[in-house]
Amino acid sequence: MAQLAETFACVPSTERGRGILISGDPKSNSILYCNGRSVIIRYLDRPLEVQVYGEHGYPATVARYSPNGEWIASADVSGTVRIWGTRNEFVLKKEFRVLSGRIDDLQWSPDGERIVASGDGKGKSLVRAFMWDSGTNVGEFDGHSKRVLSCAFKPTRPFRIVTCGEDFLVNFYEGPPFKFKLSHRDHSNFVNCVRFSPDGTKFITVSSDKKGIIFDAKTADIIGELSSEDGHKGSIYAISWSPDSKQVLTVSADKSAKVWEISDDNNGKVLKTLTCPGSGGVDDMLVGCLWQNNHIVTVSLGGTIYLYSATDLDKAPLELSGHMKNVSSLAVLKSDTKFILSSSYEGLIVKWVQGTGYYGKLERKGISQIKCFAAVEEEIVSSGFDNKVWRTSLQGDQCGDSDSVDIGNQPKDLSLALLSPDLALIATETGVTLLRGTKVVSAIDLGFTATACTISPNVTEAIVGGQDGKLHVYSVTGDTLKEEAVLEKHRGAVTVIRYSPDVSMFASGDANREAVVWDCASREVKVKNMLYHTARINCLAWSPNSSMVGTGSLDTCVIVYEVEKPASSRTTIKGAHLGGVYGLVFTDDETVVSSGEDACIRLWKITPQ
Repeated sequence: MAQLAETFACVPSTERGRGILISGDPKSNSILYCNGRSVIIRYLDRPLEVQVYGEHGYPATVARYSPNGEWIASADVSGTVRIWGTRNEFVLKKEFRVLSGRIDDLQWSPDGERIVASGDGKGKSLVRAFMWDSGTNVGEFDGHSKRVLSCAFKPTRPFRIVTCGEDFLVNFYEGPPFKFKLSHRDHSNFVNCVRFSPDGTKFITVSSDKKGIIFDAKTADIIGELSSEDGHKGSIYAISWSPDSKQVLTVSADKSAKVWEISDDNNGKVLKTLTCPGSGGVDDMLVGCLWQNNHIVTVSLGGTIYLYSATDLDKAPLELSGHMKNVSSLAVLKSDTKFILSSSYEGLIVKWVQGTGYYGKLERKGISQIKCFAAVEEEIVSSGFDNKVWRTSLQGDQCGDSDSVDIGNQPKDLSLALLSPDLALIATETGVTLLRGTKVVSAIDLGFTATACTISPNVTEAIVGGQDGKLHVYSVTGDTLKEEAVLEKHRGAVTVIRYSPDVSMFASGDANREAVVWDCASREVKVKNMLYHTARINCLAWSPNSSMVGTGSLDTCVIVYEVEKPASSRTTIKGAHLGGVYGLVFTDDETVVSSGEDACIRLWKITPQ
């Protein structure tokens, strides 16, 4: 049996030069955001509690709770809206194809009967309002010529809809059935977000021209604006009202968030500027915000979520961060197994702690992407998509200096000798390279394409897997490799090889979905018929006591086998990660950690059958 113990969630997908719209439900105090095809539900007072909805066929863009908190409508880049229940396994109520292009914003009417969605229509309509249960249109929305970035429903009767977009227009519709009433062109750049105040008396639009304009909600007349004194110095991407309709929160590309007080003459002046603790790079631009109950939430371009308390704005915010892209490898430090390191291919390394979640990012100076990644006590070894192998020293929570060596070929796999970790074996297109520190000791042409490799902890033996599915076992003497045996069992390219911690066995996995456990001494197959995946095996891990081996595959499953039992008595975790499992590691004999394409990391408790 496998039980999900913890989920370390991904962060919202962001895009340079665009805002993102996060939303929430004040009753359960949860927020919704999208990453890839997943919609993430997180609870502000319990940041470790995460739920993920993964039924969209395309990348999701925006999700919103219905006014009663029972349903969620989520939209994706294909123009589809799915309406699903927040309870009992997210049962699907309806799916509608609303627009012919990407949906950027959607809103429920206050009675929960209608939904308005806006976005890119690819030449057809850019805004549609429909009944939530039948999908019938309620009105005609003319007047926009370019992508509509945001839409809003007036929260009190008589109902009104406001839309705004890339044609600099703010359009006002009366209904239902909704029809065009009037249009304002007072912004001189993209209008990024429009929101009605919760009491239904006014609405605000904010734009990339750094301005915010306040309108009357019934007549759509301009009644005020956000003061330019101490205003934003960059595009304003998003806005959110306080629950009492007296203050608003804005976020901007100038890396700051501002809380404004809306006075009785309907003009806004800055009450407090929130600068986020960061290095001040591009990733600290703020692109999304939400004011919910007593929480103020802001989201940066790098995906970090900052939580402030609305009653005590001087208090430092709580930071929630993580990965935005595929988490391709995991490592656990031997000295303290509750620390987990994860890396994703764009070069981000995050440190996590079991039980508390996000611990911090490891900042490395000027190193780009990561393809292969290994970590021991004091050091991280990684390689990217160029020919370099990097060694970075680890000092507590920070990275020290980095050294690199050019090995002349792109590394395909890298393995460290655990007892003398300055020795590394690297598989390349033509063979293998032995590194000691950052010196190439020997580059050996093996005459076949190496796709995976491993070196034994005491540096006496190395195993290299080829494109042809053969495993070549070498004895290591000094700096040379001598071929001892060729093992043939795999029918596809070998993707991963790992020694067991007690070095009595090793396991290998291939692109043809098969895994094999071998005995080191006799070089015979120890566990056969491990053919339960339906796609390529990406990663493989041993439990510390060498009794279990786990495999993770492109088919989204993690399978844990016990070495002393036949392969059929396995433990399968179905749908561990949407899009495939790419990283796997055991922290102790009962806990396996997996990561994958959905940018999340999950801890599973395994109880042997």
